Amino acid sequence: MAHPLSSNAGSLSILAGAPSGISEEDARILRGLRAGIEDAYEELIQRYEQPIYSLIYRLLGNQSDACDVVQEVFLKVFRSVNSFRERSSLRTWIYRIAINEAHNHRRWFVRHSRREVSLEREGSEHDSALELAQDPGRSPYELALDGETRSLIEHALTRINPLFRTAVVLRDIQNLSYEEIAEILQISLGTVKSRIVRGRDALRRELTHKPSQDLSEAIA
Repeated sequence: MAHPLSSNAGSLSILAGAPSGISEEDARILRGLRAGIEDAYEELIQRYEQPIYSLIYRLLGNQSDACDVVQEVFLKVFRSVNSFRERSSLRTWIYRIAINEAHNHRRWFVRHSRREVSLEREGSEHDSALELAQDPGRSPYELALDGETRSLIEHALTRINPLFRTAVVLRDIQNLSYEEIAEILQISLGTVKSRIVRGRDALRRELTHKPSQDLSEAIA
């Protein structure tokens, strides 16, 4: 994927020294992006294109839409790199952009298809959610052992509350920590844990409606 800002080429090896707050690796890539170095754009794409596609696909449930949104995400990253304040990791910043773009796309789709879907309602999330801090056993993804079951799970994902879906995808598919999810979504740690538990419960409820012996065993 070609970057939209500059055609200048060069080597990232000439860039050294990391500012505080981000890793040396992030700092190196950022300096390259800001200097218009081709290698920096290529490295960013190689590092993040697949996980960002995986994330957006599971948030939207459509391959074509996911490809379009991925393009928009990287365009926004390239155009906004000079305004990135480096208060979080590069990955956190890119994931935040990706989730916002996916949500914007979903809102556009809902609005233009005249569906009555609420993207903001997430149910009651009280401080007592901290009692749900520990993972309640293995997630459905960890229990999915075959392609058919995985396909059923991914379909079920599209049927649960988008806020819960996002949290479950970040935790169980992207394997991010609770702390990083909280930073990406800009919500409290307790809310992250609540959304993950509620999302897994909603996913299990969806899956129990599927007439599959393997699936029943997977979520037991």
